[in-house]
Amino acid sequence: MAKAAEKGQETRAYHSPRRKEQAEATRKEILDAAERLFVEDGYVATSMAAIAKEAGVALKTVYLAFETKSGLLRALWHRNLRGGREFVPVGEQKWFIEVLEEPDPEKALRLNARNSRQVKTRIAPLGGVLLSAAPADPDVEALSERIWSDFYENQLEVVKALHRRKALKKGLGTKRAADILWTLNHPRTYLLLLERGWTPEQYERWLGDVTIAELLE
Repeated sequence: MAKAAEKGQETRAYHSPRRKEQAEATRKEILDAAERLFVEDGYVATSMAAIAKEAGVALKTVYLAFETKSGLLRALWHRNLRGGREFVPVGEQKWFIEVLEEPDPEKALRLNARNSRQVKTRIAPLGGVLLSAAPADPDVEALSERIWSDFYENQLEVVKALHRRKALKKGLGTKRAADILWTLNHPRTYLLLLERGWTPEQYERWLGDVTIAELLE
């Protein structure tokens, strides 16, 4: 009896990693399908059934994984924003911590500009989806407000790190500095410059230059 129990435990242990890989692969297929449809057809016009069909899974599978369409959009945003590590907040991401711990203020802002370019390249298509869907869906509107609030708080942390190093311009408080950094680093600014023909690399150089000029002594 004990041997049978041990055998059952071994079987479950053997299959567990495979089931996890399958679940992760299915989750990725659903997120990829949702991103394609949200960008091509718009959030409001895309149904959960259409996402399931595009992903090649049962509709029930989509609901079990994400519960609601806004929940799916939230997971998709976090995945793209966080570079695939969707369950790790930005404040705990290695690339963000690198900015906070950089002792050279100018280099810190250059690193922040690098992160900005990398993140915005990943999230740019979804930015338009959020902006267009928010007025039509209260859940998406709440998600959008949370995203911009979190974004501001992250930029405030960068400013506080500069303040601790006494690197901010004389008379420039952390709140005003965070307002400046948030505005210059905002996705809308990025999208506007891309509309004018800028490349992401040009945006990164400009953002580094202008934030250094505006914030540092």
